[in-house]
Amino acid sequence: MAGISYEYRSPASEVSHNYLYGPVAELLADIPRNALVVDIGCGNGSFVSLFQSRGWELHGSDYSPTGIEIARASYPNIKFSLGNAESMPEELASRAGQFDVVLNTEVIEHVYNPRGLLKTCHTLLRPGGTLVLTTPYHGYFKNLMLAATGKLDSHFTVLWDHGHIKFWSHKTMREVLTESGFTNIKFSGAGRIPWLWKSMVVCAQKH
Repeated sequence: MAGISYEYRSPASEVSHNYLYGPVAELLADIPRNALVVDIGCGNGSFVSLFQSRGWELHGSDYSPTGIEIARASYPNIKFSLGNAESMPEELASRAGQFDVVLNTEVIEHVYNPRGLLKTCHTLLRPGGTLVLTTPYHGYFKNLMLAATGKLDSHFTVLWDHGHIKFWSHKTMREVLTESGFTNIKFSGAGRIPWLWKSMVVCAQKH
């Protein structure tokens, strides 16, 4: 996030990794060894580290100095760089147009400039490359359930410093991805039962 640096204190995985890894890994099942893969907004590196057995060349980038410091110490076989995802991270600029896969998990809901983030992802990918993005799911039935159970205030909380500022639906996500030059956009869900998912999992290709 521009102007804000989230502070990490450990290499521990996020709770969301428990339900995100399976759907993301399934989407990437056919990515061959030696593929070039980068996690934009990688935090402390714990999510991208789950793919170390795939034989890919792994990279990660984040705006948090503490996150990158922990990532470099914890996962020395992965190349990490410090940079703002809403504009091209300087250390990745030389690899623009080369990545086979860009990962972006639970990040886009935090950024003030999602179009800038998606421009970075698009620029880093080779033609035909794959973006896999996750973000909290919002849809009619889930929103109705939140309202009926009195949980709207806690879900859309304004009391979480540096928390969620964008709340995405399938419609708005498809619109911004199409505008950003992505095609073949597909949606699935992660966590809970269908239509009450915790997160949407989005797969798209660079045109």
